Amino acid sequence: MPPRKLPTLTTAQARQIWLRAQRLDMREPFGSGPEAARAAVEQLGYVQIDTINVIERCHHHILYSRIPAYRRSDLAHLQSVEKSVFEYWTHALSYVPTRDIRFALPAMKAHREEPKRWSAVGAREETRKLLRRIRRDGPLSIRDIAEEPVEKAHLWASRKPSKGLLERAFYDGELAIAARSGMLKTYALFDRHFGWEKRPAPATERQVAAYKLDRALRAQGIVSLDSICHLDAPAKKGVAAQIATRLRNRTLVPVMLEGAGKTAHWAAPETLETVAEPEPGLVHILSPFDPLMIQRRRTSLFFGYGHVFEAYLKPENRVYGYFALPVLIGDEVVAVLDLKTDRAAGRLLIQRWTWLEGAESAERKALIEGELQRFERFQLALDEAAVESEPETTEMPA
Repeated sequence: MPPRKLPTLTTAQARQIWLRAQRLDMREPFGSGPEAARAAVEQLGYVQIDTINVIERCHHHILYSRIPAYRRSDLAHLQSVEKSVFEYWTHALSYVPTRDIRFALPAMKAHREEPKRWSAVGAREETRKLLRRIRRDGPLSIRDIAEEPVEKAHLWASRKPSKGLLERAFYDGELAIAARSGMLKTYALFDRHFGWEKRPAPATERQVAAYKLDRALRAQGIVSLDSICHLDAPAKKGVAAQIATRLRNRTLVPVMLEGAGKTAHWAAPETLETVAEPEPGLVHILSPFDPLMIQRRRTSLFFGYGHVFEAYLKPENRVYGYFALPVLIGDEVVAVLDLKTDRAAGRLLIQRWTWLEGAESAERKALIEGELQRFERFQLALDEAAVESEPETTEMPA
């Protein structure tokens, strides 16, 4: 019997499948209000949190790209009132659906046994004292702790030693971030925040691997081992075993992807049944940390565009600018805009506008300018008090 011929996808078809999975192929895929924000986080699996504030921080920007009527208070409601999202580490600090919290519990246990985050420092006895204070007095932020500042150990450190204690307890699963205002985080006892008498049962290693595969299939449509395990190489062995099982029971099929060479890709059979073009006239000004952009090689393969984050390059070495944002029209990246929000003057500044080769046209320019007006209104229409404090970066995002 001759070998079964694998489905072959053009890059255009692959783009359309990925855009469908990311919900960037229609204008209002989730509706509006907190329920829309919750649905978006659940569809994407996680939404990266970013500390850079040149324009709106990426967790709000990512949601705005999929929810035209998004309000920052929607996410605050989910985190602090509804408690249907929580913060924890994925490939970076992220908002994650609380329905998935059991898959994070093993990582918390592992961190308690062997701390690995460089920010999570401090003696256990000092951490216990802090936990006793929170148990007695309730949630607190770093601003509520009076102590003498010290010299920073590194660029993204805090001058308050207790910051490391809070983060140690956070990564250990003893504290939850109960609220966030800008980069100022309020910490509460983990179980008390969720109102649990008993925690959910932690997922097994096999269940965590299956969860990571399912999360990627939902948010990416077409997956590779690298795209499933982005910046998570230790997970590859367990995920590969899950892929092999699903190939045998035919709930997953291999696909040939134009230009991918020997890199294996897979999809659920139903994903390949309908490949639809995005709604006409759609324009998205994307965050460089958007899920569509964060995996640079994958974006290059699917879109022929490899985003470069140039904030840490010398000005003379930058091609697109300090904080450049890719512009997606339909299923094509056509331009890159280096933007800055001048909040004092109440306007959005275009530092640099770069067309990608062959993409410039008067029609596209008009579409982008229309979207820039909407984007400016989002940047400046704060629907909650933003408290900007000393950056409290836990790790620099990839």
